[in-house]
Amino acid sequence: MAAPKLTSLELRIMEAVWKLGPCSVREIQEAFPEANRPAYTTVQTTVYRLEAKKTLRRAKKISNAHIFEATVSRAAVQGRFIDEVLSIFGGRPNLLMAHMIESGRLTQKDIDDAEEALRALAEKDENK
Repeated sequence: MAAPKLTSLELRIMEAVWKLGPCSVREIQEAFPEANRPAYTTVQTTVYRLEAKKTLRRAKKISNAHIFEATVSRAAVQGRFIDEVLSIFGGRPNLLMAHMIESGRLTQKDIDDAEEALRALAEKDENK
């Protein structure tokens, strides 16, 4: 299943669920820093929207609290986001890489890791 597009708050809620595992709306809300914590009802409404988008599901009910769990992986959501960012650069990763290098956000270690991933992918393709 392709990951749906998520708002900033939806993404923050998903991060909490990925970190906590199955949890209640209250547990999700309390995972936010106290100084920047959205209201319980805001988190609850957003959780229900994520449920409608099929990124969360109700796993069980304990007393009055529904326990939610993720139905999409962090990698799937990150992949969609990266695809969206690449589309801004015309689908050309070299433009994105050049920007990251010029801004100082790409280190030599990042490049070495990318080269290793490319080598592993090439070996995997050769073994098919």
